[in-house]
Amino acid sequence: MGAYMEQVRLGRTGLSVSRSGFGAIPIQRIGLEHAKRLLRTAYDRGINFFDTARSYTDSEEKIGFALSHVRKDIVIATKTPATDRNGALKDVETSLRNLRTDYIDIYQLHNPAALPDPSDAMSAYAALLEAKKQGKIRFIGITNHRLGLAREAIASGLYDTIQYPLSELASDADLEVIEDCRKHDLGVIAMKALAGGLLTNAAAAFAFLRQYENVVPIWGMQTESELDEFLRYEKQPPVLDKKMWQIIEQDRAALAGSFCRACGYCMPCPAGIPIPMAARMPLLLRRMPFQQFMKDEWHKQMMLIKDCQDCGHCKEQCPYHLDTPALLRAAFDDYEAFYKDHHPRD
Repeated sequence: MGAYMEQVRLGRTGLSVSRSGFGAIPIQRIGLEHAKRLLRTAYDRGINFFDTARSYTDSEEKIGFALSHVRKDIVIATKTPATDRNGALKDVETSLRNLRTDYIDIYQLHNPAALPDPSDAMSAYAALLEAKKQGKIRFIGITNHRLGLAREAIASGLYDTIQYPLSELASDADLEVIEDCRKHDLGVIAMKALAGGLLTNAAAAFAFLRQYENVVPIWGMQTESELDEFLRYEKQPPVLDKKMWQIIEQDRAALAGSFCRACGYCMPCPAGIPIPMAARMPLLLRRMPFQQFMKDEWHKQMMLIKDCQDCGHCKEQCPYHLDTPALLRAAFDDYEAFYKDHHPRD
């Protein structure tokens, strides 16, 4: 059994989960044994909630490999991008196999463009109802980046949890989702708590979300140092005092306006442009150690922006209605100027 960490009831699911969850997107980028060590350390030190998705390549498999021996002591959430019954049922079976389990605690519809019709027997929602009746999943959730659709999902009464981007950069309207979920007794899972890496003061990000007792952030972690940092905050939570608010206000001022949240729904790009990173490059250069982006590998990636076909796919798929091609062009110009000034020369 893992060490104790403060837990919270995840809405009407009744599940008791650690107040910090483990977001498993980043473990795609590390090896199997490294992922096993990281996941087991997280469990041993009190994290019992792990969120993944079918779309996260081998993330499910790594969780199954690392944690199947403590299955009864953890809560697993995963997701399907399928929009029809057959696709969703197939994904459930794949998730069960990958996770090495015979049930999944929370199965979520992964950012649908519209809520499926619950009366449609061929819908993805109908598939999850069927899987629930079969005991293969326990609760049905939904993830989304669109405020209107999130509100619609909450009001529908059809979902047990909602996963939504919540951070110190969230608008007042976004933050109202938290209270709406409390009134409807839905579990609230906060994604993008660090705004896709743009928030570099994790203590401030942690303190901001900790003020909401019904919110469970899933922190994306791929190194032991990142895990250690959030475990320290759990042990001694940072206080949301005047100094923290000053940091938050500085971040809000610096990141005001249109910026890419790195949700990835614009991908894949026909020209091979790594849009979630490339569109944020001007911010990343100034908020992270920039040297990593001066390497030849990243320079080649940024040069792909010149091959943009203006197909419109990224703009159409963006849940934040950003003019993604314009962001990419501006990012290219900024990167080129920065590269000329900072690239190491022999």
